Amino acid sequence: MLELEEALERILAAVPPLVSERVVLAEANGRVVAEQLPSPIDLPLFDNSAMDGYAVRAEDVTSAKPDTQVRLRLIGRVAAGGSFAGEVSASTCVRLFTGSPLPRGADAVVMQEDTRVETGQADEILVLDSAKPWENVRLRGEDVKRGAMLADTGEVLTAGRISLLGSAGYGALSVGRRPAVGLLATGSELKEAGQTLSPGQIYESNRLSLAILVRRAGAVARVFPLVPDALVSTREALTEGLDKCDIIVTSGGVSVGEMDFVKRAWEEIGGSLQFWKVAIKPGRPFVFGRCWEKFLFGLPGNPVSAFVTFLLLVRPALLRWQGAREVGLLSHPAVLAEPLANPGQRRHFVRVKVDADGKVYSAGLQASHALSSLASANALVDVPPGVSLSAGTPVAVLRWE
Repeated sequence: MLELEEALERILAAVPPLVSERVVLAEANGRVVAEQLPSPIDLPLFDNSAMDGYAVRAEDVTSAKPDTQVRLRLIGRVAAGGSFAGEVSASTCVRLFTGSPLPRGADAVVMQEDTRVETGQADEILVLDSAKPWENVRLRGEDVKRGAMLADTGEVLTAGRISLLGSAGYGALSVGRRPAVGLLATGSELKEAGQTLSPGQIYESNRLSLAILVRRAGAVARVFPLVPDALVSTREALTEGLDKCDIIVTSGGVSVGEMDFVKRAWEEIGGSLQFWKVAIKPGRPFVFGRCWEKFLFGLPGNPVSAFVTFLLLVRPALLRWQGAREVGLLSHPAVLAEPLANPGQRRHFVRVKVDADGKVYSAGLQASHALSSLASANALVDVPPGVSLSAGTPVAVLRWE
């Protein structure tokens, strides 16, 4: 039985080298960057107005106040997307709007609210407040200088970074190829939602949650039909999954019972088992297998065990496959609001609820079949074997949302 770190190290070492593909920027959310992306331009590209107002020379409006107004001659008007061919000289101004290029000669923008136009004097502006040099001006390159790195290899693209790339003119980029992940659930007791249950049968839910987690990890989820507890059926399902997917994730059928056929079926179709069992709770009966450059992740059938082992061992592999540098769950400090204990001999990843004040509470019943506590949880706490943690203890919480 492997410790978690050794199991994860073996898995990540087996992941094949990055394969990239070209995608348009609009479809890149959540993808992993496969190239360095420097800015081809300055951002902003030119000095421009931060608001509606008037381009002025700051020295012309130094004395402007509501009771000592400064009169300027209006010599032009520039909408966003336009330009002004002339130059702002002494005692003149140009009407601007948010985003309008700053005309030559101007070094400040007076807000529209600090000006007044007298009736019948449309070519003159009364300035009611002073403006410092470069006030209300967005300077060229103040956000990003040309050549600065906008995104680096291995970064996961967020909506904010995609917006930055779009503002620099990127229309397409290279990203890591997303693996196709086949989801199989084994068990003759399982039924699809909506079907009639016979005595002893239950509805299958692992593929639902795992498909969501697969997609959140940037991979492509493909849900296969339920697999009854039979060697032939298991072998056929794995063969089909290998044919259509890069990775197969099964739930159930990996323990030591007479009706657990995943390991045997995998070897019969030509796969090898890299290891079996990991010293964690929930989730000890975990299988990692390989068939050339395709992989099997055999998760336990209990829904919480499947969920937790996916987060700790499968999710990192999916991210590394796509070239991500950071593959672990987000971790941050918090404080226990109540005791947590682990009397067992394996590390226990306890389902917890972290509130807005950073206080940690047990999410409820910690049994591996208990979905109510999983639904209430928003984090995990890694409690070492044989350890009791008292209220007030600082802990690191692992987040998956």
